[in-house]
Amino acid sequence: MDLDIARILRILPHRAPFVLIDRVTELVPRQRAKALKCVTYNEPFFPGHFPGQPVFPGMLIIEAMSQLMGVLVYASEPFDSTQKLMHVVGVERAKFRKAVIPGDRMEIEIEVSRRRSNIWKCAGRATVDGVLVAEADLLAAITDRDAT
Repeated sequence: MDLDIARILRILPHRAPFVLIDRVTELVPRQRAKALKCVTYNEPFFPGHFPGQPVFPGMLIIEAMSQLMGVLVYASEPFDSTQKLMHVVGVERAKFRKAVIPGDRMEIEIEVSRRRSNIWKCAGRATVDGVLVAEADLLAAITDRDAT
């Protein structure tokens, strides 16, 4: 299953400039998903992170993994997004291995490790040209919108 940005925007509550995945290239409900993020200098944080040597922030790589996880969770068990939201409730074993810079095409992968009730745990990885740039375990919960 391949999802373009229009379909991603129907699933995620995020909007520009905070949508951090451009295309979902693989999606196997309840198992795994892959996505692409095309990193460009036009992104709003680059002038300040860092002047003269732009680096894609590591926490935004984690956010991109989380957004892909949101797409995977929704595809696995669709929920009414007017009533429910997915929140990241934990990040474990996050490691950043190599800088991501403008011009890179980051590939993001998420794999379900565990699911119990409304809690999902996934392993995330991000690579550029086949080289690991970041990895983390993510924990998310589906909650009622009025509970936030």
